Parts: sequence; structure tokens; C-alpha cells
Amino acid sequence: MGDNGSSRETLGSRLGFILLTAGCAIGLGNIWRFPFVTGQNGGALFVLIYLVFLFMLGFPVMVMELSLGRASRRNLYGAYKTLPKGSSFKWHWPGAVFFTGSAFLMIFYTTVTGWMIAYAVNYLNGSVAALGNEKEIIGYFNGFLASPGRNVGYMLLTVLIGSVTCYLGLQKGVERITKLMMAGLFLLLLGLCIRSCTLPGASAGLSFYLKPSLEPLETVGLFNIIVAALGQAFFTLSLGVGSIAIFGSYIDRDHSLAKESLVIIALDTIVAILAGVIIFPACFSYGVDVGSGPGLVFISLPNVFNHMPGGRWWGVLFFLFLSSAALTTVIAVFENLIAFMIDEWRLSRRKAVLLNGVGIGVLSLPCALGYNLLKWIEPLGKGSTILDLEDYIVSDNLLPLGSLYIVLFIAAGWGWKNFIAEANSGHGVKFPGWMRVYVCWIIPLLIFGLFAIGFYRRWLQ
Repeated sequence: MGDNGSSRETLGSRLGFILLTAGCAIGLGNIWRFPFVTGQNGGALFVLIYLVFLFMLGFPVMVMELSLGRASRRNLYGAYKTLPKGSSFKWHWPGAVFFTGSAFLMIFYTTVTGWMIAYAVNYLNGSVAALGNEKEIIGYFNGFLASPGRNVGYMLLTVLIGSVTCYLGLQKGVERITKLMMAGLFLLLLGLCIRSCTLPGASAGLSFYLKPSLEPLETVGLFNIIVAALGQAFFTLSLGVGSIAIFGSYIDRDHSLAKESLVIIALDTIVAILAGVIIFPACFSYGVDVGSGPGLVFISLPNVFNHMPGGRWWGVLFFLFLSSAALTTVIAVFENLIAFMIDEWRLSRRKAVLLNGVGIGVLSLPCALGYNLLKWIEPLGKGSTILDLEDYIVSDNLLPLGSLYIVLFIAAGWGWKNFIAEANSGHGVKFPGWMRVYVCWIIPLLIFGLFAIGFYRRWLQ
């Protein structure tokens, strides 16, 4: 593959590009993280502020990352290496650090995705649906985490699914299978929404979720809500580590990147919002604490399903929905890592898939064993796990700093004029040139502020 991308694989359709890129963004951040963060931060007011930040921050950074991929016809590391002309600064050296975020993400994401698949299987065989109360559900989840064999087995199954999909090729594997998964995801989403909204007392949950109130300003605090909303808006799109850029490298210049980004963000937002429509009416209907944290999906919701008529099958559908969302992200990020090996190391797709699969499988073992054989390792303090450390490295460091680096590269490495020319090639909405000051100065301050606040709260407060 040359730098001109003449021999590079391409996607078969614009729909494939949109669904693949949206599939990368749509994942556990939308469906697992978004509802409990919303519940902890006051509901509808948080959602409103989150949407503002999503378009203030997420939209321009997504356009920038896609532009780097499309202009270079390479992975993000390759873009840092080839796009600057006449610059003595080696942009790809620091860029390589942030690019590792894709690998860091996968070494814990594969384990959590395995949990989703396991719960879908165990609802199907009736073992979870048979649990009678919350105490039994907690015991079941803790027992599952304590099993090295089950955690490693489902993690390796996740790696296998992602690897086989990528091995089949960009169009025949990645594009075709992700299209099917996304179609299934939206069908499951709509069915679960309808069921949840017909539960007794569902209106109270919808009101909490969709009708803004000033009460959270007193109970949570405006500053805390703003920080949480900014963090979630940033986290949900998986920006900064190249997972989005790679799909920009596979498309033509028929459509402007602002147009494509708006469609992708809209799909991502619809899934996040509808995930809340599933969860909040169900929680209010069955008296579940909506701010109960990450255990909302594995403990609180199974308790709801197990008291619901036909709950076993709704549980199957819900965890199939979660599994589909998580697997689209796994496949997309695997493709990013594999494309790097093809572009930079000149490996065949077959060898790159094998190396990536074995590498991610081995590197994921500490996380999969972190709740059982390696639970004595508490890297962030008492009660923390290896997953907590890996999540902290990615979510609080590599994602925000990687996005900051993209903005700095546009401003000082590649150049604003080159960015605008690439972003606005094709039909559709154009990225406004007058936003240069906002993009090159204000966005870096926002991102750095988010990072600094997170660092302060973690280590200095």
C-alpha cells in the first residue's frame, strides 16, 4: 500500500461507512455508562447539558479526526507521519503514544463485552431468570466474576468474533457483519423501548429523564453536572485514538465530513437517548435506584426483568442488544489496529489479524483475571481492580489527551487551510472557516480543563 492509497481497501457504500463509524462510537458508553451517569446527575438537566457539549466538542473533533484519515489514506499514526510538510517536529512520535489507546481500550473492553454475551446466554438458558431476589442476583454476579474460566472464556470468545470478522475482509467481513449487527441493534432497541414505556408507572421515569428540573442544581450541583456531562460527551464518541480516523481513510470525497459527522453523532445520540428510555421507566416502575452506578445493568435491571411477565425473554433481548453494541465497537477498533499493522508494518491482513488477535487475547488476561486470581492487585487503592486502572488510563488520559493532540496537530502541524479543504470536499454541510479561533484555542482549553479536573479529583482532592 502506498501513501496515495491506490491499493488500499475501500468500503462498499456510504451506508457502510456511516454504520461502521457509528458502530465504533455506539457501545457500552451509550448503553451502560450513559444511563447510570444520567441517574447520578439529576436526569433531564444533565441530558440537556450533555447534548450541548456533544455538539460543541464532539462534532468538531470528529470532523478533524475523519479528515486526517481521509487526507492521508492511512491510520492516525500514519497521518501524523505523512501529512506535515516541511516540519522538523516528529508529530508521529507523541502520536504513537495516543494511538496505543485503541489497544488499551480493547484489553478491558473485551472482558466487559464477554460479560454481556455471558448474560445473554445465561438468560437464554434460564439460570439468571430463575434468581428470585436482589440478594441472589448479586451473589450470581459476584460468583461469575470470581470464575477465572468463565471470564477468560467469554473474553476469548469476544476476541475470536472480532478477529474472524476482520479476517473476512473490510467489505465482506467488517462492513457486512457490522451492518447486520447495527440493524439488529436498532430493532432490539425499539422493541425494548416499547415494552418499557408500557410498564405501570413508566411516565414518572420518562419525566425524570426527559423533563428538565432545577432540583439537581441543589442536590448534585451545577459544576458537578457540567463536568459529568462534558466527560460523557467526550467519552461516548471514542475520539482521539484513531478508531474514527481509520474509517475516514476508507471513503471517497463525495460528501463533506461535517455532513457525515452530524449523521454519525445523531445515530450515536439516538441510541444513548433510547437506552435511557428503556432503563428509566423500568427503574421507576419497579422502585430501582437510578443512580445505583455501574451495577445498574448487571444487578438492578435483572431484578426488574425477573419480576416482569416474560422477563426471561426481555432479559435475553436486552443483553443481546448490549452485546451487539459492544461487539460493533470491538470490530471497529480491531480494524483500526489491523490497518495500522497493514499500513506501517506491511503485513498481510491474515498475519495482522492473527497477531492482533493473539496479542489482544494475551494482554486482556490480567483484566479477565482481575476479579478472581489477580483480585489482590488493587492499583488505584483498596477495592480497585485492574479494569479500573486500564479504564482510567484510556478514559481519563489517552482519550482526552489524544483529542487535544489532534486539535494541536490541525493547528500547528498540518495547517488549518489543509484541514478545511479536506473537511469541505464533497456535497453537504461545510465546516465553517470562521470557527478557527474556537477550534484552535477554546476547544483545547475545554479538553485540557476536563483532563485537569479529572486529575485533580483523582489524585489531589
